[in-house]
Amino acid sequence: MRSMKSSIMIVGRWACAMALVITVVFVRPAYAEAFPKADGYQGIWYANEPTKDEYVYKYSGGLGSYCMKHIPMALYAPKANKTFFVFGGVAPGGKSLLEMVGCYDHATGLLAKPTILMDKKTTDAHDNPVISMDDGGYLWVFCSSHGTARPSFLFKSRKPYDIDDFEQVWETNFSYPQPWYIEGKGFLFLHTRYAKGRGLFSSTSPDGIHWSEPVSYAHIEEGHYQVSWPFGDRVGTAFDHHPQGKGLNFRTNLYYMQTGDMGATWKNAAGEPVQTPVTSSTGNALVHDYAAEKLLVYVKDLNYTPSGQPAILYVTSRGWQPGPENGPHTWCVARWTGDQWAIATVAVSDNNYDSGSLYVEGDRKWRIIGPTEPGPQPFNPGGEVAVWTSNDGGATWSKSRQVTQNSRYNHTHVRRPLNAHPDFYAFWADGDTRQPSESQFYFCDQSGKHVFRMPVHMDGDWASPEPCTDK
Repeated sequence: MRSMKSSIMIVGRWACAMALVITVVFVRPAYAEAFPKADGYQGIWYANEPTKDEYVYKYSGGLGSYCMKHIPMALYAPKANKTFFVFGGVAPGGKSLLEMVGCYDHATGLLAKPTILMDKKTTDAHDNPVISMDDGGYLWVFCSSHGTARPSFLFKSRKPYDIDDFEQVWETNFSYPQPWYIEGKGFLFLHTRYAKGRGLFSSTSPDGIHWSEPVSYAHIEEGHYQVSWPFGDRVGTAFDHHPQGKGLNFRTNLYYMQTGDMGATWKNAAGEPVQTPVTSSTGNALVHDYAAEKLLVYVKDLNYTPSGQPAILYVTSRGWQPGPENGPHTWCVARWTGDQWAIATVAVSDNNYDSGSLYVEGDRKWRIIGPTEPGPQPFNPGGEVAVWTSNDGGATWSKSRQVTQNSRYNHTHVRRPLNAHPDFYAFWADGDTRQPSESQFYFCDQSGKHVFRMPVHMDGDWASPEPCTDK
């Protein structure tokens, strides 16, 4: 990941195992004096791949919290008692993606005016940001790019637990960012790089300034999509793969592996070493062979039990095109029992891009919050949000609450904060999925009973979210 505009040098004392390390010089962003505030929480509308049928696009809608492979988009900081989150926004009447940072104060129940880090000069929601926090409370925002046509950026807050001012510390290129700060070790940055498809890579940094060269850990045929999550000083990843010659709309199989040494070595769920980079579709990282069943796999979330056993949320279907002919779109949870993977069906929805989050609240009590129910634009991404719960550690599931109903637009991409607080347990956006529209943001509490709409217009620096029962 060499910086395009920043000064670079090799720092020998950070070199490890012959890896190059990059020193990044702080650079002021385009906003010369201060980072401006947005008027409120307005999300980007985005569409991908016209289908020339009644569904209009492969996927589309209010995608400010897109995509599930951008992780995490929110985190709770106990010392500040605040949830910090990032999203893809727009200016009133605008279309260009604004990289934004918001904050919810749990003590007051108020939302801060979001800070605009930069205008990304694109309408592509693949450039949405993610957020991380170091052990000093400084916020780090990784602004993605879709492929290699545009640069990516890294920003650091000037003060701990503060969204008002940032420094741009890196300009480089990465896609689908997933940074994890491991206490005492620094950052493990999982991401995608575009070369002969979409390969999975890791980089490390002790301080966010000195970065190792990216190392490939998986590249089966035409590449992957992945979701990842930490457990202590371990980070795991679950991914699919694109078979050779079938195009990037075709994705199948489910894989899992984990690292406890910042990406130096990897193991499967049983603790067996995995040879990296993974290049075989039949290796010991394979969870389930969905290619043999001619099913596509869309990975959504990864979590862990209190004892550290992984659990993966994903959706399967028979084709990439929207519509009932490729159903059922089956929500599944694969969980490691200690000696094997067990797979449970949770729900059936109507689109591959129906996307929610998996919460493991104990050995027995698990929860999924996501748009499993049909929305006002059926068979398009998202719909009405529901809560599904399991009382037996993910083996069986039932719908316990309808979160949204009678909505104007489909609700999409329900996101789980790192260390989620019960009062800000999930957040997401809405939008018309068949034509451009405005897009608003919502969040709910742990039960899904209390739902709030974030203000689109704010007169002051802080404002109350709007309680809503009819979305």
